[in-house]
Amino acid sequence: MVIKDLLLEGIRILEKNLNINTQLETRLILSKLMEVDKSYLYAYEDKSVNDSIVKEFIELVKKRSQGYPLQYIIGTQEFMGLDFNVRKGVLIPRGDTEILVQYLIHYIKKKFQEREFSLLDIGIGSGAISLAIAHYCPNGNIFGVDIKEDALEIALENMKKMNLNNVKYTLGDIFSPFDKNIHKFDIIVSNPPYIPDEEEHHLQIEVAKHEPRSALFGGFDGLDFYKRITKEAKDYLKKGSILAYEVGHNQGEDVKSILEEYNYVDVTIIKDLEERDRVVIGAFVGSD
Repeated sequence: MVIKDLLLEGIRILEKNLNINTQLETRLILSKLMEVDKSYLYAYEDKSVNDSIVKEFIELVKKRSQGYPLQYIIGTQEFMGLDFNVRKGVLIPRGDTEILVQYLIHYIKKKFQEREFSLLDIGIGSGAISLAIAHYCPNGNIFGVDIKEDALEIALENMKKMNLNNVKYTLGDIFSPFDKNIHKFDIIVSNPPYIPDEEEHHLQIEVAKHEPRSALFGGFDGLDFYKRITKEAKDYLKKGSILAYEVGHNQGEDVKSILEEYNYVDVTIIKDLEERDRVVIGAFVGSD
C-alpha cells in the first residue's frame, strides 16, 4: 500500500470519532512509525509502505478511534516550545499549564535576574513545569518530587533528553523526602490533582479511561491537595517566597481562601484567555 492510500484508510477509521482531527492525526501516527517528518508524507505520497508498518498503523489508528490518547501513541507532547516524552501512566502536559510556567519564568527573571534561586515542583509528572523552568531559567536549583515511579522515570528521561543538569528529582509523598531544617525554597509550585471525584463521568474518554487517576482527582471537592500542600509548605518556604498553583476553572476563590487561611498574603488569581480561573499565587512572609 502506498502512503496516500494508507492515510485515506486511516482517515476513514478515525472519522468514526468526531473529536479527532483526522487529517493531522493520521499523518502524525504514520510519520512516527516511518520515522520521517510529516512533510515527507506529502512529498512521497506514492511511495510504498512496508507491510509491517501498514499493520501497526491500522492497529494504532483503530486504538486512537476508541479514545486512546494520541500523545501516548506517538510518545511525545510539545509544551513551552519543548518536546516532552510521554506514555501511559503519566499525565499529558497541557497548554493550560503554560500560563503557570510563563508567570513563574517572568517572576524569576524579574526578581532574581541572574542570581540563583531554588524551586520545588510537587507532582512532577513528565517534568513539564520544572524542566521548562530549568530550561528558560538556568540559574535555578530545581527540585521535584512525585509519588509515582512512572513519573520519576519519564521525568528523568526528559531531563536527560534536554541536557539539563540543574534539576534533582526524588520519589516521595509531597514533602516526605525533605528536611524542613535543611530544605528551604524561593518557590514551591504544584499542578496537583484537582478534579472533583464526582466529575469523572463528565470527562472525555481520553482522560477518564487512560490518564492516571492519581494525577487527576483531588477528593470530593477537588481541594484535598491544596489544603495539605498549603499547610505543610510553610515549613519549607523562605521568607519572601511564593507558593504557586494551577487550579480548576472554577476553583480560584476556594484556593485563594485556603492560602489566606494559612496567612499567605497578596494572593492573586490569574485567568486564562477565556477568563477562567487557572493560576493562584500567594506570598509567604514568614512564620506566624
